[in-house]
Amino acid sequence: MTPASEQLSLLTTDEPAQQPDTDAVRLLLFNAQHASPDRSRRQAHWIAGQEDADIAVLTEVSSTQGGDALVAALTERGYATVIAPQPSTPDYRTVIACRTSAVRTVPSPVSVTPHRAPAARVTVGGHDIGVLGLYVPSRGPKDQRNVAKRAFQESVAESLPRLLAAFPDMPVIVAGDLNVIERGHQPPHKVFGNWEYDFYESFQAAGLTDAFRHLQPDEVAHSWFGRSGNGFRFDHLFVSAPHADRVLACGYHQEAREAGLTDHAVMTLRLGLPPAASEQGEAPATEVG
Repeated sequence: MTPASEQLSLLTTDEPAQQPDTDAVRLLLFNAQHASPDRSRRQAHWIAGQEDADIAVLTEVSSTQGGDALVAALTERGYATVIAPQPSTPDYRTVIACRTSAVRTVPSPVSVTPHRAPAARVTVGGHDIGVLGLYVPSRGPKDQRNVAKRAFQESVAESLPRLLAAFPDMPVIVAGDLNVIERGHQPPHKVFGNWEYDFYESFQAAGLTDAFRHLQPDEVAHSWFGRSGNGFRFDHLFVSAPHADRVLACGYHQEAREAGLTDHAVMTLRLGLPPAASEQGEAPATEVG
């Protein structure tokens, strides 16, 4: 049986379309919308051309030909490491692609459908960063309404303290399509229950800060739009609270959605990093004995 989490890297890759930064973490969140192989390749071309995509977290990636085409195209476009969990039965998954090879896959802390929640330790500018990608199930068919969604959300909420403990003293970023909104969302949507609002709030309770709200506490923003045109802020980026003041930028961008590459807005994050020890002129530690 294929493991729930695996790292797929091709031996030959093109040079990255954009060179990775060493002063900041530049992360892009993209919903692949279970794309066909052709659209997956176009998605990879667009993502590789974005400055803020040194780390790309892709949600709603299929486990069939479209998803495989996306993984291959990202590698061909210069992503040295692509973490692409393969579920044992057909399901959507989350993929993490990095322009650097200084990446280590770590076991997902989420025990329910972990292929929707891959985790990695990425080295940027001499600093280690913890990354968790998430794709929360939708409400599901009528006969199984919210069963998978509740189970996954409960597993994620329970795992968040363990996630932070697994990456001590380093920035941790959680990025994903959570399929929930915050309390006080504009416009309001009565379909959501308290258990869904509680899930969004579980990130703050665990010690993570909503990066977008940290910079724009009152801005109305949406990442997905229903048939009626009403907007939902479904896609979220969280940063470990001790590092929230290093968030330089976080926002939603509609260009890819308007171009038909996806039905979600793209989210980007820039998280500043301190200079590496060698850049600060520090002498290497010597052993005293």
